[in-house]
Amino acid sequence: MYAIDPKQNEERENYKLLTGSIVPRPIAFITSLHGDVLNGAPFSYFNIVSANPPMISLAIQRKAGVMKDTARNITATEQFVVHMVDWDNVTQINETAANLAPHDSEVLLANLTPIASAKVKVPGVKEAKVRMECQLVHHKVLGDQGTDLLIGEIVQFHFDEQVYNPDTGRINSEELQAVSRLAGNSYATIGSVFDKARPK
Repeated sequence: MYAIDPKQNEERENYKLLTGSIVPRPIAFITSLHGDVLNGAPFSYFNIVSANPPMISLAIQRKAGVMKDTARNITATEQFVVHMVDWDNVTQINETAANLAPHDSEVLLANLTPIASAKVKVPGVKEAKVRMECQLVHHKVLGDQGTDLLIGEIVQFHFDEQVYNPDTGRINSEELQAVSRLAGNSYATIGSVFDKARPK
């Protein structure tokens, strides 16, 4: 086995080791507001924090110490919307990763359809089968160059009828067709699914 000390690596080298090893990663497409402009960007440093209350984490790495638009917008307004990326919307969502000025909307660039939220001012996008309106509850800056760690509480869920079963309260993963992030330009679908009973 190779033993590698991350402190002896450049940032890019550690990035490649992390994104190639910690796979697959769920992708959050985040909408946020900069004034009246609806910004949107995908992030794969994202996951569940808690079910009671329902909370998610989002880590956004700064560029040369400067906050990215999404982190700046969220800390300013304390609101954002998380969308799950799936097979049907991944091409449009990928377009939103373009580097635009803060006053330009990635949502409009990708021809996504804004839709009003129920409990936050930030609109979501209609093309997502799962949408979560969030209120910022924690913000912490990590590391020397700065990574904005954001914890959001989900204040409203939205599920497409084809993925949510109201009788069981469960999500149909086959219908959702979630897409995950690998390394480089690579993505993955869920692939084969198997069950294993947990020990009692």
